[in-house]
Amino acid sequence: MTALVESGFAGKVSWVGSVGNRDESLRAESASEIQLKFDGIAGDSHGGLTRPSCVRVEDLYDLETPIRNTRQASVLSAEELDLIARDMGIDELPPALLGANIVTSGIPDLTLVPPASRLQFASGATLVVDLENHPCNLPAREIEKEMPGRGRAFKMAAMRRRGVTAWVEREGAVKRNDRVKLFVPAQPAWPH
Repeated sequence: MTALVESGFAGKVSWVGSVGNRDESLRAESASEIQLKFDGIAGDSHGGLTRPSCVRVEDLYDLETPIRNTRQASVLSAEELDLIARDMGIDELPPALLGANIVTSGIPDLTLVPPASRLQFASGATLVVDLENHPCNLPAREIEKEMPGRGRAFKMAAMRRRGVTAWVEREGAVKRNDRVKLFVPAQPAWPH
């Protein structure tokens, strides 16, 4: 029995980019292609095999404890970005302002896909979904710089729509307009 099954949902990559120095700015630079490596996206500041622990895992580790980096990539949904923009009262929310690496279209409720799901791209490059990427103040600051008065609305509008974080299981290129397939764990929901 296989541990993963094709979900029947597939989509298209509508945007790719990378964050140069997240200590200076979360803003991502758009690209036509990114390279997934085992330590993350080539040139992206979220890369590395390990990362210091943060508030997301504070119940497990002291802050700054070296842990496996399962947050190598930020994957968002074009449809969810449209909903966030609508609820913020703006026409469009550029993915660069959220520090996005990949934006897909065609996979419904991307933010809520189960952890351990796989996103497989045309090259065979594969990301493993870690967890929902909860809204935080960093994108709100970038939005505020571009659209004064709108950054405050981001966190509420982005609840359950902020996309997922993921780590690289198989290396390869991801290009704009590539097809992406969703594979989900073949196990019953917990608890049973």
